[in-house]
Amino acid sequence: MADHQTTADAEQRTLCGAYHPLDGMYDEMCTGPGESRPHWSYLRQSLETLGPVELRRRYGEARRLIRDNDVTYNVYSDPLGIGRPWDLDLIPLLLGSEEWAQIESGLIQRAELLNLLLKDIYGPRRIIAQGIIPPELLYAFPSFLRPCDGMCQGPVTSLPLYAADLARLPDGQIRVIADRTQAPSGAGYALENRIVMSRVMPSLFRDSHAHRLAPFFRAMRNAMNALAPSGVDEPRIVLLSPGVGNESYFEHAYLANYLGYTLVEGADLTVRDDHVWIRTLGHLERVDVIVRRVDDEFCDPLELRGDSFLGVPGLLQVARLGNVRIANPLGSGVLQNPALMAYMPALCRHFLGEDLQLQNVQTWWCGDDQDRRHVLANLEHLVIKPLSPGKGPRTLLASSLDNEARDRLVREIEARPHLFCAQERAELSAAPVLSDSGALEPRHVVLRSYLVSQEESYTVMPGGLTRVSASPGDYLVSSQRGGASKDTWVLASEPEKQETLIVPARHVVPPTRRGGDVPSRVAENLFWLGRYAERAEGLVRLLRVVQLNLADSLAFASAVTPDSSMGLLLRAVTAQTRLFPGFIGEGAESRFAAPEPELLRVITSGIPGSLSQTLGAMLMAARTVRDRLSVDTLRVINDVDIELRGLTAGPQQHLNDVDDELDNLVTALVGFSGLTNENMTHEQGWRFLEIGRRMERALHTASLLQTTLVPVIRDDEASQLLESVLSIIDSLMTYKRNFPLGYEVSGLLDLALLDEKNPRSIGYQLLSIQKHTGYLPVDRARQHLSGEERIILELLTELRVSDVDALSAADQDQQARLSLDQLLNKLQFQLVNVSNVLTASYFQKVERLHQLVQIRAEG
Repeated sequence: MADHQTTADAEQRTLCGAYHPLDGMYDEMCTGPGESRPHWSYLRQSLETLGPVELRRRYGEARRLIRDNDVTYNVYSDPLGIGRPWDLDLIPLLLGSEEWAQIESGLIQRAELLNLLLKDIYGPRRIIAQGIIPPELLYAFPSFLRPCDGMCQGPVTSLPLYAADLARLPDGQIRVIADRTQAPSGAGYALENRIVMSRVMPSLFRDSHAHRLAPFFRAMRNAMNALAPSGVDEPRIVLLSPGVGNESYFEHAYLANYLGYTLVEGADLTVRDDHVWIRTLGHLERVDVIVRRVDDEFCDPLELRGDSFLGVPGLLQVARLGNVRIANPLGSGVLQNPALMAYMPALCRHFLGEDLQLQNVQTWWCGDDQDRRHVLANLEHLVIKPLSPGKGPRTLLASSLDNEARDRLVREIEARPHLFCAQERAELSAAPVLSDSGALEPRHVVLRSYLVSQEESYTVMPGGLTRVSASPGDYLVSSQRGGASKDTWVLASEPEKQETLIVPARHVVPPTRRGGDVPSRVAENLFWLGRYAERAEGLVRLLRVVQLNLADSLAFASAVTPDSSMGLLLRAVTAQTRLFPGFIGEGAESRFAAPEPELLRVITSGIPGSLSQTLGAMLMAARTVRDRLSVDTLRVINDVDIELRGLTAGPQQHLNDVDDELDNLVTALVGFSGLTNENMTHEQGWRFLEIGRRMERALHTASLLQTTLVPVIRDDEASQLLESVLSIIDSLMTYKRNFPLGYEVSGLLDLALLDEKNPRSIGYQLLSIQKHTGYLPVDRARQHLSGEERIILELLTELRVSDVDALSAADQDQQARLSLDQLLNKLQFQLVNVSNVLTASYFQKVERLHQLVQIRAEG
């Protein structure tokens, strides 16, 4: 018993007892060394009971869940790019119910105020006529969009979505440091944080009685439905994303899936007949509501930013007519002007007749003479925020600038004072985070809270997304700077009922099946996802057999020559990857003598055609259509990502260095094929993925047979070559059962080329492509085959009438099988034609450019 107590005391000293709050800062957990705030007591006791070892184990489990679910955040300066895992700290931020009630009331008041302000800015602008704010503060701000004038009127809430960044100052008071009104991001990450925390800390979460998040997302879905134009009972809602390269693309796909919306990019939408339509493979479908994650100036290249490829030409005019509703409306970014905070108290009294409940950090607009003098006199103690667009930072700590930079900043403020504002430097509160060593360390935190309009008021997400500074001394809390995140628990006095997004029975409407509506962009990405996955699998299988044969050649000191079995396999590597000269072009003799460096280049170099580049392209395509893939499939995608990082982690010296990665890649890629076949509905998107896979497998097999079987080699090496080819196409066991007497070229060709029952044969691939292309949307009224159907039928017919003995026979000089060569050449050429026909029929984006030119001409 004494030993147990000693261990517990040691863990307490290691964890909470050893936690030291930052001097002069408000600490969320402690009132002083070793003293907890009342609402933190249970969590602190639980952490002490768990101890550092168990916390580290659970943190590892949380990281595994994040990786398995492919939760990513793209820090643009991070080499991991779009595959960078989301960073979640295991210690939640706690807020008591009484304090949260005050925060919630202040947030609702602020959202209602900003809603009225937005109506006035793009309406009568009484705030300027009555002198409440200076006109320069509004008109000089880049996000004031004159084409949006008059668009925020009427009874519908102008600001359906709102978020506020909150910070606690040393006096314990909560302040608003930023308003997010354009396309508030992070709610999806807050939900994912909650899901992960409830799985790795189930008892702690349950017993803490934290408010649940599902009611907020139900309110969000109701609000988006309520936005639909008049007369639309079942609105078609889409989530408009900038694309896979955006920092929070995971959240876009995640929310679209969670809320049941279609994830689209600008190229998926078109404006016709004063409505917005989504381009699917078979037809156009009208869109009623757009939840946008694209900044407003990029949303319409016709009237706003002309160089944007992210938006929809003509979108603004459709919104003016009320034929589509956008959340948030275009132009709402004007409310993110930080200089407006200097006038918030006066604006609140003007619109609501009451004082502001939730104060801002103190703000000065340099366009006001008195404010400017104060800013210049106190520059060292302020945060400067330029209001004009530019390449420089959006926040400047004057105290961190050298003399030259500070003088330059002063000159810029004096020359254009209306384009600068300043805010007090907020001494952010700190909360404990779990360090790599298992200890608790203080970090500065900022809480982003989310609101959604509901009838005549707003619903607030309990808590929100807490972001953490990257280091104790870093006051700029930003995910782009490498900071982590926390789940935020608003503690209830009693357990809450578990809720979901499932509609109660009395509100059930007849289901509408929309799974087959695939935008052409999505179909194209699925097509290439199938091709890249199969290309990678074929190349890995080839490389593994080459590696095994090369090891045998070295063991027996056999020279590798171009016309040997090993030589032909090496030439197949170059033929597959098109990485010339390789083992085919100039200087090939020296590479046959020492093939390892060239093979490592094929595997790890990252140049087009290499294995690492193919895998990277597969991952990019998969993440672009991640909303179409199951959770299990995304886990396999992450496994591929991990193996790719292993291949490219450092300079590989020998082929043996990549043994494990190649073996694991085969397993992962086969798993990907199986999961997409079993977990995706067999509709148009899946068909394009399958067509891509089957096409690439046929091309791979045709290239392999052409490189290895068209040349005629010595009889003593023929059996080894045929066995290697059968191993590469994963048909060795099948061959042995069907042809037990030994290896023959005719038997291999029958199995790998003509046998339509063998899922690895070219005939089977063509038959599958024929089946899937027959289901693609075409004008069947024409009563004739489409272009791709004609090509596939021609190839199938030629294969079916082929004589395997004639194909396996060599020419008179006994140097090559010319008939086989001609057939394989035609197969590869025509399969490329099928790809081109599909691209022209279903994937072309030329129409988008023509549409923009036509609209401009008519205007």
